[in-house]
Amino acid sequence: MTGLTSTIEGYLDETGIEWESGARDGEYVVTLPGEKKLKTVVSLVAGDSDLSVSAFVIRNPDENHEAFYRSLLRRNLRLPGLAYAIDGSGDVYLTGRLPAAGIDADRLDLILGVVLEAADSPFNDLLVLGFLTSMQKEWDWRVSRGESLRNLEAFRHLLDRS
Repeated sequence: MTGLTSTIEGYLDETGIEWESGARDGEYVVTLPGEKKLKTVVSLVAGDSDLSVSAFVIRNPDENHEAFYRSLLRRNLRLPGLAYAIDGSGDVYLTGRLPAAGIDADRLDLILGVVLEAADSPFNDLLVLGFLTSMQKEWDWRVSRGESLRNLEAFRHLLDRS
């Protein structure tokens, strides 16, 4: 066990954050509970000289790509050590590489706090920007069948046509 892996495991055990070992050597898969986004899964990979951080945020939007990605780029300006990025499919992640030498419990707390805030806080706004048409179709379908609208309640003001 390296100093970085020891630091990560000690921090995760002390805070009681849900985690498991990942598929790669030195990988920790951490689950952070959210409010708007129910959970954010974070991959922490302890390397020889750095800590790699990656978390899925939201899938490729169905619509309004320019406004959707512009909002993420603006948010990048406020993220210390991390940034929004997209993969080949257009899905959005938070990523970053930080020097291992600077990682301690306080820094891990900051990193995971930034990840949670960056994934959870804008989530509903991103849904509205990138998926409003799909959400409207889902709302209308649920209303027509008398299905629960519970998971769409936060968007009632945008979707309810009655």
